[in-house]
Amino acid sequence: MRQVFLFDQPDRFVAGTVGQPGERQFYLQARDGQRLVSVALEKQQVQLLAERVDSLLDEVVRRSGGEAPVPAAAPLGSEDLDPLDAPVDEEFRVGAMALGWNGESELVIIEAHEVTEDEDDVPDLEEDPEDGPDVLRVRLTGAAARAFAKRALTVVAAGRPPCPFCNLPLEPGGHICPRANGYRR
Repeated sequence: MRQVFLFDQPDRFVAGTVGQPGERQFYLQARDGQRLVSVALEKQQVQLLAERVDSLLDEVVRRSGGEAPVPAAAPLGSEDLDPLDAPVDEEFRVGAMALGWNGESELVIIEAHEVTEDEDDVPDLEEDPEDGPDVLRVRLTGAAARAFAKRALTVVAAGRPPCPFCNLPLEPGGHICPRANGYRR
């Protein structure tokens, strides 16, 4: 049976990691009161989601002529630097994601759908067929969405630093750089 984990303006919605750089597992986590849901996803998915949230909000501001209740940047004091809430129990692994703006409620809608064999199984935004994949659906204010995107991009950037020559991640002991003909840097 399909599960829909719905969080309408949750107490907390963040991207975070478990593990050391180079071995980190990325999660989206929503909490509302005692209810806590964590879903696993890839680093690139976190980065793309954060970038798309910012782009969506910029477009909402542009189209509304600045009238939409969306700040240009994450509000001061909205930083959430705390680790993920424990326990981090993965409900599912994210395959497809959807993002939208509801003009009536003036909320951002983020959906993270479970991995499926067939991409056609993923329903449209805010549709709930009985046979679709499990989904985490979160509705956020513009300010909360900006704060989410800012933290998510910070989490992604907190990994291993890139090699200045080849841009591949540097291990603590260095790495064999392809741009240096195999010499260790």
